[in-house]
Amino acid sequence: MSLVLDPAAQDLLFREARTANTFSDEPVTEEQVQAIYDLVKYGPTAFNQSPLRITLVRSPEARERLVQHMAEGNQPKTAAAPLVAILSADNEFHEELPALFPHFPQAKDVFFSERPAREGAAALNAALQAAYFIIGVRAAGLAAGPMTGLDFEGVRKEFLDDDHTPLMVVNIGKPGENAWFPRSPRLAYEDVVTTV
Repeated sequence: MSLVLDPAAQDLLFREARTANTFSDEPVTEEQVQAIYDLVKYGPTAFNQSPLRITLVRSPEARERLVQHMAEGNQPKTAAAPLVAILSADNEFHEELPALFPHFPQAKDVFFSERPAREGAAALNAALQAAYFIIGVRAAGLAAGPMTGLDFEGVRKEFLDDDHTPLMVVNIGKPGENAWFPRSPRLAYEDVVTTV
């Protein structure tokens, strides 16, 4: 059976998409980021908890502060990308649950009254949303460069607070010259899928 999604869209989102390592100087607008969010906000999370938070790093001063927390190999591309997003998990997401999960508003207290339960749920579901965000960046015709090579605690202290856990930093923009490394291999279907 073939996929319903147009093959060109499949290529844009998956087959031809890569992690960009260089970017052009074409800016990424607020309207583009809004359009990305307005698409990916529909991706599912448990209890519709939606714990992902996005910090856009636009000013030169903030960029300089962020670059010093990136691993050495990630510093030049983070310094040069048109836009950088810090993706984090909001460990106090449960405060929004009465509005986001209105048919069972008690979920806030029944399942998420304890901080460790919230942290585990926020980490998993914000990671799902981070993946949706990367796909959304691609759907906007932009390249994403997600990175976890960074000082997480340094980024948290510099840009977030104790209620937010950084997950990754994503460089965003139009790909620049020599943006792509060669495609790495992928596992075969039979190496991944087990039927029981």
